[in-house]
Formats: sequence, structure tokens, C-alpha cells
Amino acid sequence: MLLHIPDVLTADQVAHIRQRLDAADWTDGRETVGAQGAKVKRNLQLPDTSPLREELAREVLKALASNPLYHAATLPLRTLPPRFNRYEGGGEYGFHVDGAVMALPNGEQLRSDISCTLFLADPETYDGGELIVSDTYGEHEIKLPAGDLIVYPSSSLHRVLPVTRGARVAAFFWVQSLIRDDARRRMLFELDTSIQTLTHTGADAAAVIQLTGIYHNLLRQWAES
Repeated sequence: MLLHIPDVLTADQVAHIRQRLDAADWTDGRETVGAQGAKVKRNLQLPDTSPLREELAREVLKALASNPLYHAATLPLRTLPPRFNRYEGGGEYGFHVDGAVMALPNGEQLRSDISCTLFLADPETYDGGELIVSDTYGEHEIKLPAGDLIVYPSSSLHRVLPVTRGARVAAFFWVQSLIRDDARRRMLFELDTSIQTLTHTGADAAAVIQLTGIYHNLLRQWAES
């Protein structure tokens, strides 16, 4: 499921994070990928060991924790703390698929079900830098306002086009969902949002309760720990 989640961060939160990042020391983004990724990746990244990365990751995770649309769409079980990258001067990331298993800071493993990019630069401040996600319906071009999030299956082939003016700055991270299968996760999301709409429009209460029961029984049947 490819989903745009607006306003994950407020304008003030984006400004604060950008102020910290613009003064940060960046490193070669190839340090955090394997041999195949290193062949097509050309960007800058905040070092994983940077205290600033830990601080800003906590801010992003706090904002995500209060976003109901994000939770409905991802049903997160484990989340890799966000990393931060910067593309400028022709920087790009060629077509690739994200690694299937990643190490969390506590030593546990995370299965990457969902990839997430949180944009931290407004589109008019840079040229290029579109995220291209390829699936069975073709290629989707994504370039969102600062503070907005895109989520998509980690199994998707995707790339970042070269940045020819300005700087594309973003946070990115992966989620292991309670629901491994993307199609099931989409069905649960659509059912959840339909229940919310029916509730807000004053639909028959008994029918809403019945649908809510179906949602939770499906979640109970499909969820993995």
C-alpha cells in the first residue's frame, strides 16, 4: 500500500529539525548499505552513532506515536529509529530493494515490511529528488511538502532521482508490521477508515459495532508477534 500521510510534523517542528540538521556533520550514505546498494547510492547521511541522530529520531517517533492515520496504515510492531539523509549536487539513489532484515539498537531483528520517508524540505526549494516507487501499476513519482510522510511496501523497487538544485533532506525508517502481508494490511486499513467514517456520520450503532468486531477478529487472526 502506497499512502501519503500529511502533517506528521508541524512547520515549527520541521524548522527546528532542519536548523539542527543544517549545522550537522554528515557522512557518506554508502556506509549503511551493502555492496549492491553502494553501487547506486550517492548521498549524505547523519552517522548512526551521532547523538543528534538519536535526539531527532526520538522527536520523529514521538510525532508518529500521536498520528492515528500512521498507526492505522502500518500497525507497527517494531520500528527502526529514523535515519536522516541529504541529497544535493547531483546526489541520487538508483533503483534498489530495501534489505529484508535489519538490526535494531537493542540487538533484536526487524523484518522490513514498510518503508517510510518523511520529507524535511519543501518541494520548491530543490529540483529533482523525486522518490520513484515501482509496482504492478507502474511507477509512482513522490515529492511531498516538508512534514509529510510516504509509506510503501519495502518489497517495492524504488529510487531517488538526482537533485540538481538545492538540497533534499528527509528522515527515513522501516517498520515491521503486526500484519506481514501487504494486501491484508490494506484491507484492515480500509475497514478501519470506513468504520471511522461511519462513526462520525452517525451510522447505525449496531452495524458499526459489528464491523468493529470483524476488524478486531481479523486483526487477531492475522497478527504476528
